[in-house]
Amino acid sequence: MPLIRETVFAGLDFESAGERPDEVGIPVQVGIAEVSSLSADPGSFYRSYLRTGRPVTWAARRVHGITDADLADAPSLLSLWPEIKTRLTGRWIVAHGAGTERRYLRAFPAHGFGPWVDTLTLSRKILPGRASYALSDLCAELSLEEQARLLLPDFRWHEALSDAVACLLLLKKLIVLSGIADHPVEVFEFGNGI
Repeated sequence: MPLIRETVFAGLDFESAGERPDEVGIPVQVGIAEVSSLSADPGSFYRSYLRTGRPVTWAARRVHGITDADLADAPSLLSLWPEIKTRLTGRWIVAHGAGTERRYLRAFPAHGFGPWVDTLTLSRKILPGRASYALSDLCAELSLEEQARLLLPDFRWHEALSDAVACLLLLKKLIVLSGIADHPVEVFEFGNGI
């Protein structure tokens, strides 16, 4: 197993059309960013709106600002399979509250993406006792937002690429705080057990 500092991580985030009583949320935007040698590569950043086939709920629009007009000419998630496969294969996938991202990737049966690092779980282990473990709150506490804006000038919360970049910056900070950069990456397996 390579060391953590030698591992390529891919931050992944989806934004949703919003929950409805008769269905689970449907993704309306995907963002993917890459970190290798614990340094973000803006050249690896990727984002796309996603066609949904149904309107974005009012509540979801309030959170992320994505409208039905933004999605009018967007590709479907399935049509992006080659792009997503290229960007996620062979990487450790990083997400904050990874359950949502895993659920949306079920659109690709037997995709084999992973292993996964959930920065929500990791934050709770490395930074116990916080009042909030929201990605934005942790990044504010750890002074990561300015770094995110340097890497992504149009950074804003609840935008898929922005959240993916923030997630990777949080992972890097957690690695530094816990002093595990020179440990084998397998320490992240089994529920992020550090």
